[in-house]
Amino acid sequence: MPGSIWNENSIFINRAIYIASNPNVSYIGNNAACFDNAAIVQETNVNSIDAVSATPQTIVAALTDGPGAIRIRGAFSADQIADARRVVMAHSEDRAQTVTHFQGQAAEDQRLHLQRRVWNLLAKGAVFSAMSEHPLIVDAMRLFLGADFIMGSIAANRILPGGPGQEPHIDYPYWDLHAPDTFPLGINSSFPLNAQVTIPLDPFTPETGATAFVPHTQHALRYPGEADAFYERCERMEAEPGDVVIFFGATWHCAMPNRSDRDRSAVLIQYLPKFVKPMEDLRAMVGEGFVQRASPTMRQLLGMNFPYPQNLDAIESARNAEGRKGAMR
Repeated sequence: MPGSIWNENSIFINRAIYIASNPNVSYIGNNAACFDNAAIVQETNVNSIDAVSATPQTIVAALTDGPGAIRIRGAFSADQIADARRVVMAHSEDRAQTVTHFQGQAAEDQRLHLQRRVWNLLAKGAVFSAMSEHPLIVDAMRLFLGADFIMGSIAANRILPGGPGQEPHIDYPYWDLHAPDTFPLGINSSFPLNAQVTIPLDPFTPETGATAFVPHTQHALRYPGEADAFYERCERMEAEPGDVVIFFGATWHCAMPNRSDRDRSAVLIQYLPKFVKPMEDLRAMVGEGFVQRASPTMRQLLGMNFPYPQNLDAIESARNAEGRKGAMR
């Protein structure tokens, strides 16, 4: 339909009306809004707030109506960062080859050893449980993903000097949307299925390869392609150790190459609605002892408040398992 685009709710709207009602939009291209660079730079710079001033509502507004990301300054103490970094360094020093994502070019160039992942962090130090249960993050996720949201993954990413960047992408469960026929008809970002948390353990700067992202692309919900001019349009998620960057995983983003002479490491946490299959089998990975000691919040994050899938044929006693009245799971 000439002169119209899809909005985030998959409804055709007039281009002129959309631009008039969204002052940061300068033009429409490739069925996605293209935002004025000067306005985006200003908005992105402003979209940084001290932890004591941040609220769940502030965070959710940034992820939905804002650029798709927000930096919370000073969320974690220096001791927590040092503890987490020590563990990550110890577990990545002698294990260069672990599974990673969006590094196809680095694999071809035989440079995967310069990018190291550390998985199953919950079993490697109490500090990672504290990070994933941070009250501000938890309250924001309850508002964004639903009260019974879960954790899909918690891992560390260490990029050594000279380490590669990633291909621009969107995150799980959207991360293979480059094959759109494998997704339901009409899927859109009007309700989120993912939130990502990045906790820098080293400075995130343009030189160290701070995550690049294109603001407001979470509204389009599609995988970025070469025609989207990602690198010409992107901003950076710059941050310091102790900060936290929270973003909607449908926002186009990627790690950038580390062109400095120091490591760039971070803890990466993925949160999902209760009904989305988690990326890591955290419940099995942490072990029974961890589960027995887990707080109520951690048990929720491990998906233990949501009983499915289960073997319904093995339940011998008749009962009503779901519904508003008298449900006994």
